[in-house]
Amino acid sequence: MPRILVVDDDAAILKLVSVILSRAGHEVRTSSHPVEALDLLKVFTPDLVISDVVMPYMTGLEFLEQVRSHDKLGAVPFVLLSSHAERGDVRRGMNLGADDYVPKPFTPQDLTTAVDARLRRVGLTRTQESGMSARALGTAQVVWQGTAVAWVSRKALELFFYLLERREVTSWEAAEALWPEKDEARASSLFHTTLHRLRRSLSSEAVVSANRRYALAADLQPDYDVARFELLAKQAESGSLGLEELRELADLYGLFLPGADSPWVDEVRARLEAKQLSVLGLAAEAATAAGRPKDAAQFHQRALALDPMSESDWRGLTRAMEALGDPRAKLAARREAWWSVDLD
Repeated sequence: MPRILVVDDDAAILKLVSVILSRAGHEVRTSSHPVEALDLLKVFTPDLVISDVVMPYMTGLEFLEQVRSHDKLGAVPFVLLSSHAERGDVRRGMNLGADDYVPKPFTPQDLTTAVDARLRRVGLTRTQESGMSARALGTAQVVWQGTAVAWVSRKALELFFYLLERREVTSWEAAEALWPEKDEARASSLFHTTLHRLRRSLSSEAVVSANRRYALAADLQPDYDVARFELLAKQAESGSLGLEELRELADLYGLFLPGADSPWVDEVRARLEAKQLSVLGLAAEAATAAGRPKDAAQFHQRALALDPMSESDWRGLTRAMEALGDPRAKLAARREAWWSVDLD
């Protein structure tokens, strides 16, 4: 998955670009301050950088010069965002080493076309070679070669995600995970039937087997939203994400494979919920440090919706509500939820 850094002091533009590129299949990191972006580049090496031209403290052209001065970033494609009035700056930016520019206002197509063109020139594309994406957070969908897969059965879809999660399994491991209530013979029969349906949904070569072990074919390596969420969560725990990036990361979370009911699904849900709680805690801390108690309160409330017994989140919510002068701080202090009422 190509990684893109977006720098713009306009929060609305930053959010717009992030949404457009994330939906296009990119891993997007954002920064509202070019100086902070330079710090981020110490721990995050993008495949492409997008920067506004006019920003306080450091212009986009100055930021471009700083990026180009680093050996490992010297060849990273750099795209400028500019208004009509900044065309002179764009010309100077191209002379400084910018690769392209996107004029404001722009459409999603304008942006993705420019990004894809630059990524193609350095041998990167929006999707893996398989052309497949798999989404399991808050939904259950696989897109292959530009088309949503029409699954022969719901269990075939679940088996696909089980293989994606476990990489390689025996028939018994899969049978026990997906049909724990069945006896061994029946579970084994159901596994082979479902495996046949999975292959019918994708292709006869979609699942390979060797030594009684089964795995997705090597050329089926989808862009997987769970893997992306966990990768970014790991970066968050290392302290390399800012408040807005933590907010975006928290928004990626959703119930894993809604509608599925298997022990292995419960295990994955528990794993991802723990990571989401960690992300929400870090986001609440960042919001508090930034003097944004309303944001902190929202993060604590979201955490409590997942874990109503979290004392640290009740305390944090109480402090945030007190800082806002909100009378519901008393409810939080008494551990009483009001989740049907928005904080807005």
